[in-house]
Amino acid sequence: MVSEPDPELLEQLRALLGDTGLRIQPDDVIPDVVLRPQTTEQVSGILRLCCAWGQAVVPMGGKTGLANGHIQTDGEFGLSLERMNTIEEIDSSNRTMTVQAGCILQVAVEAAAEQGLLLPLDFGARGSATLGGIAATNAGGNRVIRYGMAREVILGLEVVLADGTVITSLNKMLKNNTGYDIKQWFIGAEGTLGVITRVVLRLRPNPISENTALLAVDSFDALTGLLHSLDARTSGQLSGFEVMWPEFYEYITREGSLHKTPLPHGSAYYVLVETLGSEPESDAEHFEAVLGQAMEDGLIADAVLARSQSERNALWEIRDDVLEFFKLGPIIPFDVSVTLDKMEGFIEDIRAGMNTLPDAICIVFGHLGDSNLHLILGSKDAEAFDHQALNTLLYETVQHHQGSVSAEHGIGVSKREQLFRSRSAAELQLMMAMKKMLDPKNILNPNKIFSAETLAAG
Repeated sequence: MVSEPDPELLEQLRALLGDTGLRIQPDDVIPDVVLRPQTTEQVSGILRLCCAWGQAVVPMGGKTGLANGHIQTDGEFGLSLERMNTIEEIDSSNRTMTVQAGCILQVAVEAAAEQGLLLPLDFGARGSATLGGIAATNAGGNRVIRYGMAREVILGLEVVLADGTVITSLNKMLKNNTGYDIKQWFIGAEGTLGVITRVVLRLRPNPISENTALLAVDSFDALTGLLHSLDARTSGQLSGFEVMWPEFYEYITREGSLHKTPLPHGSAYYVLVETLGSEPESDAEHFEAVLGQAMEDGLIADAVLARSQSERNALWEIRDDVLEFFKLGPIIPFDVSVTLDKMEGFIEDIRAGMNTLPDAICIVFGHLGDSNLHLILGSKDAEAFDHQALNTLLYETVQHHQGSVSAEHGIGVSKREQLFRSRSAAELQLMMAMKKMLDPKNILNPNKIFSAETLAAG
């Protein structure tokens, strides 16, 4: 049973934050208490007080993560950075952007574009995901194949530790090899080691040309051959290689759906490819020539090219309409990584396991070029839906194929008991030692990545 918040602590927090900075939630809403600072100094004050009182907190971003990293587990206060949402600087000379952690990704992307620059992070939750949360989970998305995960886009951080200490390392330089790269401790740590308050992001020149096509491919060998061919022949311009297995594409473009069918059903794979460049006419000609050669080489069975931004948007909307699968029945979305050489066998094993279950739902799609697969597993029969059986099938298969139980969504609570499948005992011990060093009272997002019991035993 969760104990009531201490009234004296609440009064001290109210004095620090003001009436609008402390919200007491209704009884049926969690977390019970939400703290809403406006400055790094207030975050520091919050953690200093909570550390002294032994009160745990859960940092809250846009709450778009799928690993339950932001939920309350045992009476924690919510620490929302929604009011710390300012773009502090766009430095066109150094091509950097400095933002507060609550800044929404789409807002930052649009601000960069107004200066002729590109913030290359991009994924479906762009309109609500915050850059602090993106950093804390090392989010990936649609352009990892060219620009990397969030880790590659972040140059500097400001972080508040569990005791209120502020670590300001707002580095703008690409090369800064001065001892330990402290920011990497906190990127992907899901708020368990410190609370990210400000982020310095690396910007790129805004691409002038964008070429997009949807391709049909007949075999997995052709699929991997196509990936390598496009990557080699587009001179570093390949920014997207999104693969949809037929169950995905055929359901999203079924008769009566919101999406037209740009290519006929019946192929083994459907691939959305994108290149970004600087010469509209020559880039378009080269893109078509590269696809034409791939078709001659037997790597592509059919293709449709987007000729306008509206056609480009329509193709991406097919790939991004993942919520449509929730209409099929109870499902679990999974996010894993498997190397290309093991991917076909991995999917075969998952399908074989799903075929033993009644009314099974098995949807596969992914970025592929970065080894990332998303799977949606479930059952059209709610009574036959077995959450534990699906988790066991998926994660045991990942372990068998030496994959990762989390590609880009983090660990949180949902994958906490599966972490051992992708990390050695020595690695887990080192991670727990870092947690105990930086957060000895375990007040920062407790029970995420490691349970309190596991930390105590470790």
